[in-house]
Parts: sequence; structure tokens; C-alpha cells
Amino acid sequence: MDLRIIKTHERLQQALLILLKEKSLNEISIAELSRLAKINRGTFYLHYKNVHGVFERYFSEIVEDLKRSFELPYDLTNHNIEQLQPEMIQIFDHVQKYNSFYRIVFDEKVPLIYYKQLFHTLRSIMKEFVQGHSLNLTDLQLDYLLSYQTNAIIGILMQWDENDYDLPPQTMNEFLMSYIRMK
Repeated sequence: MDLRIIKTHERLQQALLILLKEKSLNEISIAELSRLAKINRGTFYLHYKNVHGVFERYFSEIVEDLKRSFELPYDLTNHNIEQLQPEMIQIFDHVQKYNSFYRIVFDEKVPLIYYKQLFHTLRSIMKEFVQGHSLNLTDLQLDYLLSYQTNAIIGILMQWDENDYDLPPQTMNEFLMSYIRMK
């Protein structure tokens, strides 16, 4: 992809993050987003139809990275959780990489729509993963299990956010490993 196109997308994403701290996605105009990103509206329309398109593209990028970070430890251990080591866990590195986005998602002043979108996305990733394994659960039990596990991960991420990401991802990995190994 052309470097200019990449830079335009990055500018729009950064401008969107700044504006999302102040207002909801529906309140952001193309004009103010373009102005903050230092691009003209014509350039905006070359790449997107509306502001939601910028958000959707950025969210898709985040989701792809989240999915890779979630799956990597399982791929490395051939799905044998007993072989899991803290350095194999990537979800905290992912959150650190996109922490500007996660700060918005977990901000109490921001509408719950972003949190719910993250919840349903992470839950879908987990569901896709567990469907390949034979768990002796009814569909209803599986739904509750997935919600429980998703909320556990999001709860840890929210606490990390609340503490202003004060601990490095490696320490968070070690915490998560100790929770996984609790009996």
C-alpha cells in the first residue's frame, strides 16, 4: 500500500481517537475529523463514505490483532494449556499497543456501545476457539461459560486501565498465569 495512504489512515485514526474522548461517534463530523487529521474533505471521501467507516476500519484492525494475540499461545502449545508460559501470552501486549483505543472503551464517560462491541467481539473469538474442542456442555451452558470467561478477561483489562497501565505486559502475563493455574 502507498505510504501516503497509510499515513492518511493513521492520521484519521489518531484524530478519531482524540475526538472520541470528547464526544460520541455519531456527533463527529467529517469536517472536524478531516481538519484535525490535517487532510482535506476530498481526501477523506477518497477513502471513506462517513466517519463510521474510519471507526470500522480501525476496529477491524484492532480485532484482527486481538484475535492473533488470543490464538498465539494456543498455537504455540498445540492447545495444551499445561505447556503455557507467561511469555507466550500476547493479549496485554495487544492492549498496550492499542491503549489509546482501550482507554476510550473503558472510560466511564464514554457510551457503553464500544465496551459492548469489544465484549461481543472477544466472546465471538472465544466461541470460535472452543467450538473446535469437545466440551460436554449444552448450548446454554456454553453461552454462560463464554460470557464468564469474556468478562474475566475484560475485567483484568479494565483493572489494568484503571491503574493507568502501570505494570508491564510481562507482569500482567504472570498474573494471568497464576489465575489460570489456581485450583
